[in-house]
Amino acid sequence: MRYVEFKSAIHKHLRGRRQGATWVELRETLALPYDRPCPEWTKRLEQEIGLVRRQGAGRALVWGLERGEKNH
Repeated sequence: MRYVEFKSAIHKHLRGRRQGATWVELRETLALPYDRPCPEWTKRLEQEIGLVRRQGAGRALVWGLERGEKNH
């Protein structure tokens, strides 16, 4: 999976989910081939699509998009 495919899948999924999703939910729902997200790709998503990660239940981070979502 290339970065552009990863970015597109994450962006499309999070656009439709106001409450966001954890990495495990994203990985399982989108059948992503990674155990953990790549830190470099995550940083790029923050800049390119407005990815934000906030504390969820326990140790989980909930991934979502900024309200003024950036264009993909």
